Amino acid sequence: MNLKQILPVFGLFGLLGLVGLYLYITGAENVFWPGFFSMMFFYTLIFGIGTYAATRRKSNSITDVILAGRSIPLFVAVFTMSATWVGGGYINGTAEYTYGDGLLWAQAPWGYAISLILGGLFFARKMRRYEFKTMLDPLEQRYGKKMAALLFLPALSGELFWTAAILTALGTTFGTVLGIDFTTAIILSAVIALAYTALGGLWAVALTDILQMILILIGLGLVIPFALQSVGGWDTVWAKYVEAKGGAAQFWPTREALGHYYWNWWDFALLLMLGGIPWQVYFQRVLSAKNENTAMWLSIIAGFICILAAIPAVMIGVIGTGVESWERFGATAPEQNALILPWVVRYLTPSFIATIGLGAVAAAVMSSVDSSVLSASSMATWNVFRPLVKPDISAEQLTKVLKRFIWIIGTLALILALQIESVSALWFLCSDFVYCLLFPPLVLALFDKKANTYGALAGFMVAFILRFGGGDPTLGIPVILPYPMIEDGVVLFPFRTTAMLSGLITSFIVARLTQKQCPPVALIKP
Repeated sequence: MNLKQILPVFGLFGLLGLVGLYLYITGAENVFWPGFFSMMFFYTLIFGIGTYAATRRKSNSITDVILAGRSIPLFVAVFTMSATWVGGGYINGTAEYTYGDGLLWAQAPWGYAISLILGGLFFARKMRRYEFKTMLDPLEQRYGKKMAALLFLPALSGELFWTAAILTALGTTFGTVLGIDFTTAIILSAVIALAYTALGGLWAVALTDILQMILILIGLGLVIPFALQSVGGWDTVWAKYVEAKGGAAQFWPTREALGHYYWNWWDFALLLMLGGIPWQVYFQRVLSAKNENTAMWLSIIAGFICILAAIPAVMIGVIGTGVESWERFGATAPEQNALILPWVVRYLTPSFIATIGLGAVAAAVMSSVDSSVLSASSMATWNVFRPLVKPDISAEQLTKVLKRFIWIIGTLALILALQIESVSALWFLCSDFVYCLLFPPLVLALFDKKANTYGALAGFMVAFILRFGGGDPTLGIPVILPYPMIEDGVVLFPFRTTAMLSGLITSFIVARLTQKQCPPVALIKP
């Protein structure tokens, strides 16, 4: 790295130092200073690696920026895929659900892991074979530029909700462990992640992901034994957990444990397993692989790593339930379930271990924010701006547009994170729209030779009406359609899977009825 590349790193370290000085001068009472210095070190290190990654790019072409020149080897690809999913929302959300609703409802870890395995088995090889640049490319080829732009909206909303969930996890964690207010923690982290992503592109994301994944595994692994010791060991805390949660202290659903929520459980399970596939953040890694086999195996291996990485978060949720009196550890009980992970890290472990645990959570947040924002910006640049706004744009100008979109989309996610404080609500919501509206057209675009624009549009409209007719409490949308099994304003009927299947079937049928009016377009091999 030359002086020009080193200066921003020192600048960041100085900025964080000024923040610490300001907190000290203003007499901030609850700041956990070892944790703050840990944050300064890890953030500066990650930013430095991200800045160095800019030197790895052979050119400023869009392929080099968003796909690292399709040259990422299997080892790096597995790390960046795993770290992307095992983010702040993944870690915090798993602990939150395990602690609050029971192990039965901690579906996302194994649901997303299965989605990675299914994606590797059925989607990765074909997507890499055609050398697409984004997930929307096959949709653009099959259905046209305007339909691809329409399908960009659920893809964008998914990435925005995902990024917001991660930033929300960061805010709650730092607010507890560091004593820094929610807003400051989120803004600081978002700005740093956006800066090195804009500088280095996918290479910056991939290289920082290696460090971040190592920190996650080591940091949370160190927290567990100390936290268990504080509550009397695993056997004791598990017995308390089973007593407290009853039938919810298990993985497999039963009607006895779930009652009217049985089909609702399966609705969310399918949402995670299939809705975890149509993501640009996923296909960006698949498409950056050296070849088809690398694309397939990086996805499958990452699926198993994701399951292993969720174990510490599950254990932290169980440990939190076993605490009989938080006052004994110098704290009050957490006001929200989303705070359980930072509460356990901060109050059930020694200061030194809490400092390392904080670094792990910060790393988890960074590893997903950069990936998600780059993915959404890639689609906005390549599949919306380029074809619809400026088709004759040069490669250099397109890269500049991409960097602007990184800041725009990152800012939108930041604003959303400041408005909604539930990690779990945002976490499920991000896959919801992708599952219902994007999964059917992607499946048909890749595997149905008769798929056409009319079918895709008809299926999208049907799925849209059925999905939003079921309402959404997180977004404040009321229930409109007369679905069965409505309790307390919440639809327990599996209307999300109904919307997805209805959209898929409608697209399939309409495409066959309109072959003459709208002939299908074949995918183009390079």
